Amino acid sequence: MYFDSHCHLTAEQFDVDRDEVIQRARDAGVSQILTLATDVASSRAAIALAERYTGVYAAVGIHPESVREAGSGDLDILRELAEHDAVVAIGEIGLDYYWDKTTTGLQQNWFEKQLEVAAELDLPIAIHDRDAHAAIMATLERKRNPRVRGVLHAFSGDAAMAFKAFDLGFMVSFGGPITFKNNRQAPELIRALPLEKLLVETDSPYLAPHPFRGKRNEPARVIRVSERIAELKGLSSEQVATQTTINAQTLFGIASGI
Repeated sequence: MYFDSHCHLTAEQFDVDRDEVIQRARDAGVSQILTLATDVASSRAAIALAERYTGVYAAVGIHPESVREAGSGDLDILRELAEHDAVVAIGEIGLDYYWDKTTTGLQQNWFEKQLEVAAELDLPIAIHDRDAHAAIMATLERKRNPRVRGVLHAFSGDAAMAFKAFDLGFMVSFGGPITFKNNRQAPELIRALPLEKLLVETDSPYLAPHPFRGKRNEPARVIRVSERIAELKGLSSEQVATQTTINAQTLFGIASGI
């Protein structure tokens, strides 16, 4: 049983075969999937998918790349959407200093506001962090609170950052890039981290694992990520699948799967 802890099933890349994509995941043993939002529209769409498909759960939030288009009333809308039974997290939220450095202040404002909503509603958060390690960690330290917890999605920091995240109540998640042959950081990093703090993800339709790199990704391929972690840590595939599923279920407050 596998848990894809981060994907985007509302993406237009799945419009032609979404039913088949979800069925392939189930057939492969992926019993639970968290689909994340990037704005209000995709937050509503994520909830609609979670209502339709057993084993699919939703996160709602404003992605840092979407803050320029976010409206003044969107935070209140998100707070209301987050009360839905299908919503198990606030996300994808965070900071992205790679694509647009002109919005860093706006990104920070939205990040902190959504952290406050998550704490208010006692929901975990899924953090996007691209080229913003120091700012992300400084914010989490400043906003430290037993109710502020979650996962650093697509983790790209080092072991010291990971252990600091653990201390702050966070887990870290890995996806397709750890299977890439030119990823020299992943082996040493994954061997250094406790399995009890790791999640697996696809970030589909993006970042497909080897040997599908460059193609559309989908939740069934989270198995490749899990198998790579097992290989690097010298564990059985079953151990990694079971523990990472338990980790995700515990973090997101979800019972066992389908």
